[in-house]
Amino acid sequence: MSGSSGVDANLLAHNISSNIQRITLLTNEIQQMMRHFGTAQDTTILRQTLQEKQQNVNHLAKVTDKYMKDFSSLPVTPEQRQRKIQRERLITEFSNALGVFQKVQREVAKKEKEFVERVRASSRVSAGDLNDGFGGIASPFKSEIQAQTQSYEENFTEEDLQLIQERESAIRQLESDITNINDIFRDLGMMVHEQGDMIDSIEANVSTTEAHVQSATQNLNRAASYQTSFRKKIFIFIAILVVVAVIIGLIVWASQKQ
Repeated sequence: MSGSSGVDANLLAHNISSNIQRITLLTNEIQQMMRHFGTAQDTTILRQTLQEKQQNVNHLAKVTDKYMKDFSSLPVTPEQRQRKIQRERLITEFSNALGVFQKVQREVAKKEKEFVERVRASSRVSAGDLNDGFGGIASPFKSEIQAQTQSYEENFTEEDLQLIQERESAIRQLESDITNINDIFRDLGMMVHEQGDMIDSIEANVSTTEAHVQSATQNLNRAASYQTSFRKKIFIFIAILVVVAVIIGLIVWASQKQ
């Protein structure tokens, strides 16, 4: 749906409200999952599920942003003041839900970065322990131990690199999503500003129109009053003429009779 023609305002408002509720619910679920970070339940499946929920919220945010633009583009007239109140409420609820979600996104990104640093540190420490297995004393089985150590380090490093790459990819996606949410916040700010100007313009036009209507009504009332007064004057003038004509007629009749 786009534009203001053929768009059902009630349907748009319902879709926006439903999406805001869904965003809030998913954000709460993400917060619950974050509590398992660094515990025995912190698995690859947990992190993948968390990422899927984050992507769902970002998709809902983009769709809801479009719905808000469609809703704000609907014509606002003096008879539709309730829509203005409804629009302001939806923008506030949407902004609050996005604010909470963005805060959670930053917390997830922080924990992901901490996880990457721990993996890197663990890799360095483990490699150092293996190289110094005899406390700095040359081992009589040096060549055999070095071969085993090199093989172990290669396997360990490959696993670490995979974890690091996955987490860094997740961090980059989070940073991109945070930027997208910032863009939506700017859209909402523009909607509030533009709609406010539109409302002010409409109210000014309404006030001017009302003033013109009142002035026209007063002029019509004056004209009606003048017309009524003019009719009364004509009626009185005719009545006087009739009386005068009767008097003259009586005088003429009396003189002829004499």
